[in-house]
Amino acid sequence: MTLAVADAHNAAEIAYWNGPGGQRWLDRQQQQDGLLAGVAELLLERAAATAGDHVLDIGCGGGTTSIALARAVAPRGHVLGVDVSAPLLERARRRAPKGLALDFALADATVFPFEPGGADLLFSRFGVMFFADPARSFANIRRGLRGGARVVVACWREPRENPWLLLPLQEAYRHVPRLPEVGPEDPGPFSFASEPRVRRILTDAGFTAIKLEPISLSLDLAEGRGLDAAVDAALSVGPASRALDGQPPASRAAAAVSIRVALARYQVGNRVPLPGAIWIVTATNPAVSRAR
Repeated sequence: MTLAVADAHNAAEIAYWNGPGGQRWLDRQQQQDGLLAGVAELLLERAAATAGDHVLDIGCGGGTTSIALARAVAPRGHVLGVDVSAPLLERARRRAPKGLALDFALADATVFPFEPGGADLLFSRFGVMFFADPARSFANIRRGLRGGARVVVACWREPRENPWLLLPLQEAYRHVPRLPEVGPEDPGPFSFASEPRVRRILTDAGFTAIKLEPISLSLDLAEGRGLDAAVDAALSVGPASRALDGQPPASRAAAAVSIRVALARYQVGNRVPLPGAIWIVTATNPAVSRAR
């Protein structure tokens, strides 16, 4: 299954999420959901979706948040989960309980023809930082929102505020070449770290009442399963996994040893908690359309 229509500028991210990136998330679906459960809980609380709401879940991945939202808006509401990753959406469709008003679209949200004015909520857990032209992408998504609709999304703050991702990468760099330099506005996990940039993107896309709430987290890479599990998590997802992808086995093994030593300093019993930091971004689609 392939995307019917996509923005060519998003091609690299689409390829990644249909290739090694998507496969790693697929392999670790349960662990990643556990690691990010606190974030999902906060987002769902802020979103406050209620019975009858229609929701767009952008970058829905394996469907965890889409399913939770569909349960919240039942029986009269509806959720559309959108993602570019065919393998992750296949998993989402298999996991979705029968009887929920829940659909999934394999689509690039930059160009997908959303039903005009159909949704009450734009929701995303870390699914909006990978657009090449995010203002254009958000403007397109906004066409699918009614006037007064809410926006609730999570994105990562600066790398230095997220040792749970940065520390394994720094240790990996002791043994493998650095990844190509990524600019602060290039697609990637930290492309929404800058508050002024996020405000500019959403303003340009036509949203109002934009707020960014800083949230500090403690993320247990081990999920209570010990140091080996934490090392496996660091090697499997995030920037360290990208840096190690395709590297010689000896280099990967050496990196794993360095990562293990570094993570051991944070070990508390069977947990390996490291600091993390996100924005919860909220905004409103104005009642009077300002479509571009």
